[in-house]
Amino acid sequence: MLDFLVRLFTENGYLSVFVVLMICGFGLPIPEDISLVAGGVMSGLGYANVHTMCAVAIVGILAGDVLMFVLGRIYGERALRLRWVAYLLTPRRYAMVQAKFSRYGNRLMFIARFLPGLRSPIYLTAGMTRRVSFMRFFLLDTFAALISAPIWVYLGYYGAKNHEWLLTWLDRGKIIVMLVAALILFFVARYFWKRTARRRTLLRLRQSRRKPQA
Repeated sequence: MLDFLVRLFTENGYLSVFVVLMICGFGLPIPEDISLVAGGVMSGLGYANVHTMCAVAIVGILAGDVLMFVLGRIYGERALRLRWVAYLLTPRRYAMVQAKFSRYGNRLMFIARFLPGLRSPIYLTAGMTRRVSFMRFFLLDTFAALISAPIWVYLGYYGAKNHEWLLTWLDRGKIIVMLVAALILFFVARYFWKRTARRRTLLRLRQSRRKPQA
């Protein structure tokens, strides 16, 4: 798959990278991480600029995700009448996504980027159920894409001329992406928790300073 995608991208340029990554967002069985690595390899071989490749990759990823969310938002459960949507969002997957929404809430829009096989069902369900506003979905999804896409692209870029090293780090890359995402999510959650705690402390101090009304 990697060699095929590298040839495809090399022959057709940035547009092919954008289209393939957008199609990944439709739930088709094309590994997003391998597609990103292939874009990086193409850059490492001198057929593209790696920084431009990162930008194209992020835009392609977001385009596919947004289309799935908007499809669910506009058509709701009527979208399930489409055969490929019904295949993608089976009753079992729908129940699984609902369970994850109950567990993670809106944070699932960020976490979904790191759940292969469930990204598209999650974005589609989010649009269908209107549990998340478009802006919140887009910001969380963009934040996650800004973490995952550069890691895979630069991995391909630095391993373009050393296939043994690249193949070794392809499996490790998944762990790295998850660890980086978990670390960033931890610090972000800690920041907001501390900010909320400070606000509550200030509110209690203000209330304690008020004199009781006669």
